[in-house]
Amino acid sequence: MNNTTYSVKKDEIVRKWYIIDAEGKPLGRVATEAARLLRGKHKPTFTPNMDVGDHVIIINCSKAILTGNKINQKVYRHHSGYIGGMREVSAKDMLTNNPGKAMMLAVKGMLPHNSLGRQTLKKLRVYAGSNHENIAQKPEVWEF
Repeated sequence: MNNTTYSVKKDEIVRKWYIIDAEGKPLGRVATEAARLLRGKHKPTFTPNMDVGDHVIIINCSKAILTGNKINQKVYRHHSGYIGGMREVSAKDMLTNNPGKAMMLAVKGMLPHNSLGRQTLKKLRVYAGSNHENIAQKPEVWEF
């Protein structure tokens, strides 16, 4: 009986490219699926302390929806660190002016808040429209 746990090695990691279309889908549902792919939890070789995930491209972020009354009530906040440096942007303004940032922040919040999460986030590409610059990588369409 073998009681050892398998841990993937760096040279055994195989990364694929996936494309997710956010058109007509809730922003949070798309973000959770992207975080799952980025983290590598869909693979049988998932190792929690290593970056084994795939590259993810999210297109049509401007056509993602917010359910309920979140479009009017949700507020994105950040602070500059200076006195009076609180900045607030409503979800309606964020989705109108910078939909890619809204999606990026949603995915970022679902990843680990450490160096592994920052490394994982670098494999995410977000586009407001349907055109993207990663055709050469031959991404596969991910349906969920």
